[in-house]
Amino acid sequence: MPGGRLTQQERQQIALGLADGLAYAEIARRLDRPTSTVTREVMRNGGPTAYRADLAHRATERRAHRRRQAAPRGPEAPPQAYGRDPEAVRAYEETLTTVFMQSGTPQMMARVMACLTISDAGSLTASELVQRLQVSPASVSKAIAFLESQELVRRERDERRRERYVVDDEVMYQAMMSSARATAQVAETARQGVGVLGPGTPAGARLENTARFLDYVSESLVRAADQAREILHTKAETASDGTATPRSDRG
Repeated sequence: MPGGRLTQQERQQIALGLADGLAYAEIARRLDRPTSTVTREVMRNGGPTAYRADLAHRATERRAHRRRQAAPRGPEAPPQAYGRDPEAVRAYEETLTTVFMQSGTPQMMARVMACLTISDAGSLTASELVQRLQVSPASVSKAIAFLESQELVRRERDERRRERYVVDDEVMYQAMMSSARATAQVAETARQGVGVLGPGTPAGARLENTARFLDYVSESLVRAADQAREILHTKAETASDGTATPRSDRG
């Protein structure tokens, strides 16, 4: 299986595969590439309906140019914490960004969310996000505003009075609760339609069934999130032999 960056010819094959309605896995198989490589390539360059090989290739060249400009001067880049492989971390960050985008998060917001998620502190300042992502302060500000509206990040001041953007242990719980509230709202709207269209009509019955289904899903999601919430506060505790065991910080 070949490694390295995608070539322009490979990007053209991806575009042709998308036009033919092929799944990412099939396109990847034909290119002898990992499915994640194709998925990430498509999602970061407009998605399956807007992907263009030439535009994607130019965008990749621009990103590579920005990274070269941003690279620290000197013989080597500063080491990653805990001895991590910088290239592996960068590749994982791109993969995580792609997953967030597939779930419906816009690209810039997904990049900020991924960057915060993989930081050990779980928080970064605006200037740190700008430096790491090589984007404008306005882009970061817009992304943070969106993520705040979804209750995925929050702001706090550090000891130097700098504003930090935080994604903490509760972020997935809050995301699930937000999803449950949105689902419940759809259920309520469907139930309102029953009164308008008539409970004895086919359309009214359809909306009533939809409302009952969504009520059940919303309530089940809330119960499951509450029951599993403790898991989010489990920390790794290193034993004397170097192995890590889960330990809850709550209770």
